[in-house]
Amino acid sequence: MKTYVYVDAFNLYYGAVKGTPYKWLDLQSLCRVMIPKNTVTCIKYFTARVQPRADDPDQPTRQLFYLRALQTIPNLRIIFGHYLSHVVWMPLAFPVTGQKPFVQVVKTEEKGSDVNLATHLLTDAFDDAFECAVIVSGDSDLRAPIRVVLDRFHKTVGVLNPQKVPCKALQSTARFYKHIHEPALQASQFPPVLTDKTGSFHKPASW
Repeated sequence: MKTYVYVDAFNLYYGAVKGTPYKWLDLQSLCRVMIPKNTVTCIKYFTARVQPRADDPDQPTRQLFYLRALQTIPNLRIIFGHYLSHVVWMPLAFPVTGQKPFVQVVKTEEKGSDVNLATHLLTDAFDDAFECAVIVSGDSDLRAPIRVVLDRFHKTVGVLNPQKVPCKALQSTARFYKHIHEPALQASQFPPVLTDKTGSFHKPASW
């Protein structure tokens, strides 16, 4: 079955790979593990470029190496949104008597990726680009575009959820639904050293 895969990078990272040794994730290999009977002809990776932080100035460099690794996958496209950071007041989880119950924090949000994913999913369905779409995300906001692809375009849509907690909205809507578990991540890593048209490069040392 001709399949397009749509990857919500933010959801995948924070749901499945942050704090693990599996950040060097080969998405093509992950597809082979998770949906072995599907013929994946296109993978679309929706992300945003991170900015250096005072506590982690090398974060953008690591991301660039990972994006470079992804670009060694012939049928993969990277679609960029953007990050927005601003200072907001947030309530303390455990306020102390006599002290202010709120604190200022820097809040960083990814903007555009979920909308970009939904837009590509719908336009590709309209163009009859696939027989099956697979969404790598646990974001319940994607239920509406998935429903349109199912009901109006009569395509098969599946979900690979990277989150620890099931998403009932997607589980009840998609034609098939699977969780991405640790063995699948472990079996789907790039080699430590990769080569592209520029030369050889390594998996980030801290990964």
